Amino acid sequence: MNTAYGPEAARATALFLRQRGYTDPQVGIVLGTGLSGLAGLIENRVEQSYEVIPGFPVSTVESHAGKLLFGTIQGKRVVALQGRFHFYEGYDLEKATFPIRVLKELGIKQLILSNAAGALNPAFKKGTLMLLSDHINLLPGNPLIGTNVDEWGPRFPDMSEPYDRKSADLTIECAADAGIVLNRGVYVSVAGPNLETRAEYRFLRLIGADAVGMSTVPEVIVARHMGLPVVAISVLTDECDPEKLEPVSLDDILKVAGEAEKDLTRLMLSLIAKL
Repeated sequence: MNTAYGPEAARATALFLRQRGYTDPQVGIVLGTGLSGLAGLIENRVEQSYEVIPGFPVSTVESHAGKLLFGTIQGKRVVALQGRFHFYEGYDLEKATFPIRVLKELGIKQLILSNAAGALNPAFKKGTLMLLSDHINLLPGNPLIGTNVDEWGPRFPDMSEPYDRKSADLTIECAADAGIVLNRGVYVSVAGPNLETRAEYRFLRLIGADAVGMSTVPEVIVARHMGLPVVAISVLTDECDPEKLEPVSLDDILKVAGEAEKDLTRLMLSLIAKL
């Protein structure tokens, strides 16, 4: 464990934020690529740029605002990362997941993650949502490598159920009530930043993945290490059929994410209200 991202550092950052109004949040949220619409619905909002928050990395992805927001949604106090941190930005996974440690130190009881991902399952269509039921970690590392911090969690955390079943069932119920298509499947996280080749898509599907992205899994590992319940939702922005593969740009991904975000926002609002 690098002491720069250890318990004392996390507590110091949490204190910094409390002194600026980030008091007793109940729900933590990570808003992924192209998924910032929920931020505008936070009432009584307080915000800080990542650059001024001690220990926080700086988001280098152009579609990530790079702000930590606090306020209320559906009567719940929430703290939201408007943009996350990735291995492909050059951050080691311990540093990239430090903000999740801080959210836990602030006192959140539930973590909601979102991301943009490519659909590997041919039954899943772009523009729809997928609830993560499990994941595969193909990133070249793990945020728990190094000396374990026992006060945060065990040396060998169990991952038989990385996504909280109660939260997942509630999400499925909310989607059904709202008439939102919600696929369920396995997410695989890869290093990026390039998109995958035809052969890589075939391989990822072969090993059991339904969607592929470049984030989320390290955050889930850290959250579970700390005993924090997690629910995660992907917006499927492209269809990764190796037999019908077409070039995809970031603009394409952001366009689809923006269109699907309406359903994601409705689903998150309903879920937060029922948590």
